[in-house]
Amino acid sequence: MRRRELLAAAAVVFTSPLAGASPAEASTLAPLEEHLLYGTATVPKRGEVSPAGVAAEVKASRQEFRAARYDTLARNLPGRIAQAQALEPAETSATAVADLYNIATRLCIKLAEDGLVAITADRALTSARIGGDALTIAEAHRMVSSAWRRQGHLARATDIAVKAAQDVRADRRTPEAARLAAHGSLLATAAYTAAKRGDRDTAHALIGEAAETAEAGRTSTEARTDTGTQQVLLHQLSVHYLLGDAGQAIDLARTINPAALPTAERQGRFFTDVARCFDQWGKPEQCYRALLAAERAAPQELRRGAVKNLASGLLRHDRTLPGVRAFAGRAGVAVN
Repeated sequence: MRRRELLAAAAVVFTSPLAGASPAEASTLAPLEEHLLYGTATVPKRGEVSPAGVAAEVKASRQEFRAARYDTLARNLPGRIAQAQALEPAETSATAVADLYNIATRLCIKLAEDGLVAITADRALTSARIGGDALTIAEAHRMVSSAWRRQGHLARATDIAVKAAQDVRADRRTPEAARLAAHGSLLATAAYTAAKRGDRDTAHALIGEAAETAEAGRTSTEARTDTGTQQVLLHQLSVHYLLGDAGQAIDLARTINPAALPTAERQGRFFTDVARCFDQWGKPEQCYRALLAAERAAPQELRRGAVKNLASGLLRHDRTLPGVRAFAGRAGVAVN
C-alpha cells in the first residue's frame, strides 16, 4: 500500500493535477537545546543501564529520524544521551554518545538550527575519538563538515569530508562493506559542498567516485547513515540544483523511484529537492505539487527552512494554486 501511494505521489508531481495535503505537526528542539546548555535530563546511576539497552535506544533514535518523527526524536534524545553517558565501559559509552550526537546533528541540520549543529557536531567528534570506532568517527567528521559548510566555510568543509573518506577507507579493522558505505557517504557530502561553492569539476568528480562505492555499501548493517545508490542519486540531484542545472536535475529525478527510497525522511527530502528544482526552473505548479507530495511522505518535513521559503514564494501564485495559502500556513509562513 505504501509503495503504491509513493508512486502515485510521483505521478502527481510530474504529470497530474494538484491534490490536497494533510496538516503537518509542529516540531521543536527545545528539549535538546535545554539539555545541551543546562544538562536537564535525569542521569542514571552507573550500573543502571546496559549495553543492550543503550544500543536499542541508539537504534530507536535512528528509526525515528528515518521515519521523519522529528518531534518525538527531539523529546527522546536528551534522556537517551544521559543513559549512554552512564554506560560502562568508557569506550562503549563514548561511542554510543557519539552515535546519538551524530543523530542529533542531523536533526538540527534538518530543522536549520545552525547554532546547535556546531555544538552537537563537536560533541559527537569528541566522544567518537574517545570511543575509537572508525565508522562513528567517520560519521562525526561528516557532521563536522556539515557544520563548517553551514557557517560558510565551504573549502574547509569539503577538505574535512574528503580526508575523512580517505581515512575510513584505509581502516582495515572495519569490514569492507561498512568502510565503503561510509566512504561513499562522505564523498557525496563533499560533492554537495563543492557544488555549493560553484566548483563544478570537483563536485562532479566527487559524486562520481561516491557512486562507484555506493552499491558495495548498500546493504551494510553497520552503516551509521543512509547509504547506497539511491542515496548518492539524491546527492547528485542536489549537486545539479546547486550548480544551476534545474532541467538536468529534473531529468535525473524522473529516473528515481520514490518507493525504492528506504525511509520516509529520504522520500520527503526527494520531493522537497524536486520542488526546489522546479522553483529554480520557474515552474510554480510543479513545485507546489512536489511540496504536497513531500508533506504526504513525511509531514514533519514542513519544519524545514527550505520548505518554508518555497511556500512563501508560492503565495504570489495563490490565484492559480488551490490551497497554497493553507499549505504555507502549515509550513509556518505568516499568512494574512
